Amino acid sequence: MLATMNEVLKIAEEKRIAVGSFNVPTLENIMAVIAVAEKLQVPVMLMHAQLHEEIVPMEVIAPIMLMMAKNAKVPVAVHLDHCDDLDYLQRALELGFTSVMFDGSLLSYEENVNKTKIAVEKAKHYGANVEAEIGILGGREAGAKEMSKKVEDMYTDPVLAKQFVEETGIDALAASFGTAHGFYSVAPNLDFVRIKKIQSMINIPLVMHGGSGVSPSDYLKAIDCGIRKINYYSYMGKAGVIGIKEYLEQFNGEVSFYHELANAAIKKMEQNVEAAIKVFSKQ
Repeated sequence: MLATMNEVLKIAEEKRIAVGSFNVPTLENIMAVIAVAEKLQVPVMLMHAQLHEEIVPMEVIAPIMLMMAKNAKVPVAVHLDHCDDLDYLQRALELGFTSVMFDGSLLSYEENVNKTKIAVEKAKHYGANVEAEIGILGGREAGAKEMSKKVEDMYTDPVLAKQFVEETGIDALAASFGTAHGFYSVAPNLDFVRIKKIQSMINIPLVMHGGSGVSPSDYLKAIDCGIRKINYYSYMGKAGVIGIKEYLEQFNGEVSFYHELANAAIKKMEQNVEAAIKVFSKQ
């Protein structure tokens, strides 16, 4: 059933768990996530990231995401991830996304606040919720210029986070505390003290971006510190590739139809998603 971000995060807060929020640039991704969510009977979020526009246009994938969410046997929110363009955000709302993320983390604090407030006003007209970010995440989001800063300088400042939430009226806050987008070359060193302090100072759910590849024990620590939404994609996508490789090896590369590879990818991604969701939901 189609749900809002606030609805699924309320469930997470009541159960003291985190909702898995998955980027789904392909139908295979969507099918894997929904299948596991229904199997485990947990709410999930499907996300389209603005940077995935070159993989699949939002106008193409959004109707599929929304249809699959509506037909699901569990609550499923449809979310716009990492959007830094208010016009693009408006298009997502018109398509029916139930929540949007405006990412002004690379802007000045004042400009981030001003544009996030505009995003909140736009979303209200559609009954949608808003996530925003303060602090800079490692990986693709940071960029070469920002990565020249000390790591601690990119982390979310708790006092500024409280001020940001109060000034913008957002529904969820993405905080930077040691995770990164993409694949980890070394295990991340997460600042749990920081995220716990932020949680104690604000009254909305906290979001972990760059959630793929974090250890189960660190996931659980982060959830206990107040993380209620975990963004996940890279390792799910990699699992799909592994599934295809294993299938090709099984038949010495002699495969006649693309759908065989697609189904092999779905099966392997389901395994990866199930392992992640079981940790997020403490099953």
